[in-house]
Amino acid sequence: MTDDLPLADRVRELLWLDPEVTEKRMFGGVSFLIGGHIAVAVSGRGGLLMRIGPEGIDATLREPGVERAVMGGREMGGWVRVDEGAVSTEEDLRRWVRRGTGLARALPPKE
Repeated sequence: MTDDLPLADRVRELLWLDPEVTEKRMFGGVSFLIGGHIAVAVSGRGGLLMRIGPEGIDATLREPGVERAVMGGREMGGWVRVDEGAVSTEEDLRRWVRRGTGLARALPPKE
């Protein structure tokens, strides 16, 4: 059950005061959305799923614990999977969450 994911609890602690954030079960885990866009998703398989966008993907893939996101055997363009080891400290998790929320806020809200 997604409520048992410790990483999701850690993300919740960072976002619980943000009135723009909604939570939705997705990817076998839980996603945190802003304006209908995923800011950060905690995968049921472990780690985070993050939208990076095509312009930042190459540099992001060089970071430790980061790989291209694959779902159903297909690569998700502009998305990465961040291993739990890469967000083991609160500082690292906060950095990734800020990155995801910043990107989601920059997109026009879904209707």
